[in-house]
Amino acid sequence: MAGKIQNLLSETGRFVIDGSMSSALEEMGCDLNDSLWTAKMLLESPEMIKEVHKYYFRAGADCGITCTYQATVDGFMRKGLSRKAAEDTIRNAVRLFLEARDEWWNEEEHPDRAYPLCLGSVGPYGACLADGSEYRGNYGISRDELKDFHETQIRLVHEGGADVILCETVPSLEEALIQSEICEEKGLEYWISFSCQDGHRTCEGQEIGDCAEALRDRPHLQMIGVNCTMPQYVESLIREMVEKGDRPVAAYPNNGSVYDPVTKTWRAPEAWQGFYNYALSYYRAGAAAVGGCCTTLAPEVSAARRARDYFLAVRPKQASMFDLPLPVKVWK
Repeated sequence: MAGKIQNLLSETGRFVIDGSMSSALEEMGCDLNDSLWTAKMLLESPEMIKEVHKYYFRAGADCGITCTYQATVDGFMRKGLSRKAAEDTIRNAVRLFLEARDEWWNEEEHPDRAYPLCLGSVGPYGACLADGSEYRGNYGISRDELKDFHETQIRLVHEGGADVILCETVPSLEEALIQSEICEEKGLEYWISFSCQDGHRTCEGQEIGDCAEALRDRPHLQMIGVNCTMPQYVESLIREMVEKGDRPVAAYPNNGSVYDPVTKTWRAPEAWQGFYNYALSYYRAGAAAVGGCCTTLAPEVSAARRARDYFLAVRPKQASMFDLPLPVKVWK
């Protein structure tokens, strides 16, 4: 039976992912300089998180990511919450998305839109450390400790009602395999997205093609991909995942800015060819879904939607998403 991702692809041809939760909250005036990062707003102003979800639906997103990337039980307990309150906060983060989705959907008719999917974000172990180690991997903990951490995160996001578990910004193949093992054991539909240091390797150093190959033949895996990565690296990463993997490929990179985990600030890119051009090149490279990660906002999501619409308009309707396209032209 087709899963939720395949159903969305059947309805849209290719689909559009939302943009950065952190950048949108900062645009609204939120101070996220905290170990909880965006999860801080689950405690202080959950209504603002709902507004961010609706903001991206209006921009053209066909799916959205819950504000649970850095929402962990230990992180909330360090802020004084009980274990029960911490777990409830994570579940409620998913419910905020579901409420925002229904409120947006009921605002007006959407004859040309798919009902958005809820992607329940599970960040890497490094995210809970709040020190940028999700861009390094090699955490120095045991496999059992890592599995215990992810079992809790995946369980809570699932209990909140996510349509698909999104294990994102994963720096290493080993962590991805642990997350996959948990989701397969529980029979949950899931998607794994890696963070990468260049156009071929994860942040920990594994070849992305080897990662895609290692995740083949997993019944509940719906999608693989790359996120929180420099946009100029993404096209080659997509091609390698398409070549070696057996699942649709997604890409939602940063806008090219460089993150400083010490100051928790971004340095603007020196060169930028425009998100529309990048998004179109990703669809042409074989991506089934495109969106944005850190430092992207509604304009980038809208650009990805325009690129998707153009791509589908000029590409043969019967073409497989796994067909490698002709060399990319940069469209103005």
